This record gives sequence, structure tokens and C-alpha cells, in this order.
Amino acid sequence: MSLTPADRAAITRQLGREPRAVVEIAHRCPCGEPDVVRTAPRLPDGTPFPTSYYATCPRLTGALSTLESAGVMKEMSARLESDEALAAAYARAHEDYLARRSALGEVPEIAGVSAGGMPSRVKCLHVLVAHSLGVGPGVNPLGDEALKLLESWWETHSCAQAHALATDGEESA
Repeated sequence: MSLTPADRAAITRQLGREPRAVVEIAHRCPCGEPDVVRTAPRLPDGTPFPTSYYATCPRLTGALSTLESAGVMKEMSARLESDEALAAAYARAHEDYLARRSALGEVPEIAGVSAGGMPSRVKCLHVLVAHSLGVGPGVNPLGDEALKLLESWWETHSCAQAHALATDGEESA
């Protein structure tokens, strides 16, 4: 999905800063706002950047932070140690992540390193869910699982509308 000037403005608003190294919109929420971007493996200043799928929506990232603070990552990591099928599927997700990132360019400094703790632990639900949203269900089992825990975060109004409502409230206070 190509990146339009409106997308860039939405992402800037979501992040509170200019986005770096965005290649494309990897996923949009049902309202049409970007919620996951795909980034180049090297930032414009030359810094290696292993996080190829990056969640930008503040409501999504907030909901994921709540899951992380509830101990979901620890529980998932423990299951990886005892569930061979889950560990194998997660290792495949790691390989998928690496392949998709390398399609955007090779960066020797991060060769073999994906993101989110893959392939052996869960370090960041934001990355896993962004990967799941960006590539679709069935690729990253723990990203898919975390996404199912977030079903209530999808609301009928866009992030832009939520931002406008919050800004209007601040202006009238």
C-alpha cells in the first residue's frame, strides 16, 4: 500500500514526530487510518533498524502496552519452552520476518536478527502484532494471539476523530 501525503500526515500525528524510513503502509484499521507501517532496514542516517513492521496507532500501541504490563509476554515465552509446535511456528514467523525485511535491503549488522524477541522469546507485543497485521493471519502465531486479545480496541471512529475529540476537550479546558 503506497504512502500518500495524507498517510504521512496521519503517521506524523500518531507518532508525534516525522516518520523515518517508511516504505509503505502495511495495514490500515477499518476506518482507513494507517496503523502499521513497513520500514526500511536502515534509517536515513545509516543506523540499522531491525523493526520492519512498526505499529503507529496510539490506541493500538496503548492497548498492546496494557497487555504487556499484564504479563502476557512472560506467559507466551513460557509456552514457547514447553510447546514444540508453537515454538516451531514462531521460528517460522521469525524466518518470514527476516525474508520480508531482506526484500527491502540487506543490512549485515542485523543479519539473522528479527524483532520482538523472535525466535526464542517474546520481548515486544507491538512488533508481533504489527507483523501479524502487516502480513495477515497465520504467519505469526503469537502476534495473532495477542491481536485476538485486543479485539475491543477496534472502535467505529478513526484515530483522527479521537484526536480531534481530545484536542477539542483540551481547547475548551
